[in-house]
Amino acid sequence: VTVLLANLVAGTISTPLWNSLADYQKNRILVFLDPSVDPRGAGYHVIQSMVAIGSGGITGKGFMEGTQKRFNFLPEQHTDFIFSIIGEELGFLGTLSTLVLFGFILFTLLKMAEKTADTFAGLVIFGILGAWIVHVFVNVGMTISVVPVTGIPLPFISYGGSFLFMSWVAIGMATRVVQED
Repeated sequence: VTVLLANLVAGTISTPLWNSLADYQKNRILVFLDPSVDPRGAGYHVIQSMVAIGSGGITGKGFMEGTQKRFNFLPEQHTDFIFSIIGEELGFLGTLSTLVLFGFILFTLLKMAEKTADTFAGLVIFGILGAWIVHVFVNVGMTISVVPVTGIPLPFISYGGSFLFMSWVAIGMATRVVQED
């Protein structure tokens, strides 16, 4: 009875919300659920991203040898979809290595936050940690169609000076906070 009531309430609320969305917003949601709905339009990026990752196999096609990249099938390959290019050129082992390196950075930040005696310093480091966890999850997730395509860069890897600069500033802040503690 509780589940039925919850579904009824959710259905009642979601219908007006869906109708209030603009057409491009509805299309983005539908493409997120099934990219093949619009394979030459809104779903193109995600489909090409998954093709790139899948074609990389275990060891990849080789550095600078990716066909999705070389023939420009995958748009925004140096920013939003850089993880797809890593998967195509370096394969599963390359993507796994990338995720392990991110895990190491995030684990190190967690240990730094736990080590500080100052509460504010720990919260600053946790804020940096949380932001990077979201960036890594969303960027990797959008390349494998787990989350909608948003355009969030992959820390330290995506092309773009301002985000890279701010990532290094955040590392500097975290190390300085620990040094002063």
